[in-house]
Amino acid sequence: MLALLYIPWLYSGNWLFFVTSPDPATSILLSIPCYKNPKEENKMLKYSVSALSQNLGNLKRNAVFITGLIALLISGAFAQEQRSEISIQGTGFYTKDATGNAVRQRATDTGGFLVGYRYRFNRWLSAEANYGFDRNTQQFFVPAGFASIRSDVHQTTGSLLVNLPHPARLRLDPYVLAGAGALTFNPGGNTLIAGADAQTRAAFVYGGGADFPLTHHFSLRAEYRGLVYKTPDFGLRALNADTVTHTAQPSAGIVFRF
Repeated sequence: MLALLYIPWLYSGNWLFFVTSPDPATSILLSIPCYKNPKEENKMLKYSVSALSQNLGNLKRNAVFITGLIALLISGAFAQEQRSEISIQGTGFYTKDATGNAVRQRATDTGGFLVGYRYRFNRWLSAEANYGFDRNTQQFFVPAGFASIRSDVHQTTGSLLVNLPHPARLRLDPYVLAGAGALTFNPGGNTLIAGADAQTRAAFVYGGGADFPLTHHFSLRAEYRGLVYKTPDFGLRALNADTVTHTAQPSAGIVFRF
C-alpha cells in the first residue's frame, strides 16, 4: 500500500512530496514546481490552458482533414468500380426481303424495345447481354398463293464490345460490338394457318453506337445493331425460302451506371 507524505517546505522553488510504501525500494521523492508569486502562477496556468486549446484545435483540424481525405478516396474508389450498366432503348425493326425456293418473303417494319446489361472489364473491352421484343407480320408469296403470319419476335443476344478512343473534348463514348444469339418467332394465337409453330433461329449480331454522358450515373445512348439469320418458316415446308435475311435495328435510350 502506498502513502503520500507532504514535506511542508520549499526546496529550490519546488514543493516536495515523498511517496512511501512497505517496500523502501519503491519509495520515491516527487518535486513539483511552486511559484511564490501568485501572478507568475496565474501566468503559467493561462499559458498551459492556451497551449492545450491550441493543441485541441490542431487535432480537430487534422481530424477534419483526414476524414475529408478518406471520403475522397472512398468516392474515387466507387467511381472506379462503376463497371456495370443497365440500359433500356426503343428500337426499330426493319427486315430485308428475301427470296428462295420460289418463295418471296417480306416482313413488315415495326418497333419494339431492347433492355441490356453491360460489364466493363477495362477501359477498352466490355461484354453485354440483351433481350429485345418486337412484333411483325411475315408475308409469304408462293406459286400457290399468299400467306401471312403475325408473330412476336423475342431476341436474346450476347456481345463483346470494343470501346473506341476519342478526343477528350468530345463528350461521347463510342464503341463497336459483335456477338451471337437467337431470334424466336412465336405466332401464338395470331394466325389462322394450321400447323404454324414457334421457331427459333440462330443470329449473328454486329453494330456500334455511342453514349452521351448526362451525369456521373446516367447517359443517353444511340445505337445500330444488325441481325443476320435464316428466314423463319414456322415449320411449314411450303413457306421455306431456305435463305438468309438481314434486320436493321436502330435504337436510342438511356443508360444507368453503377
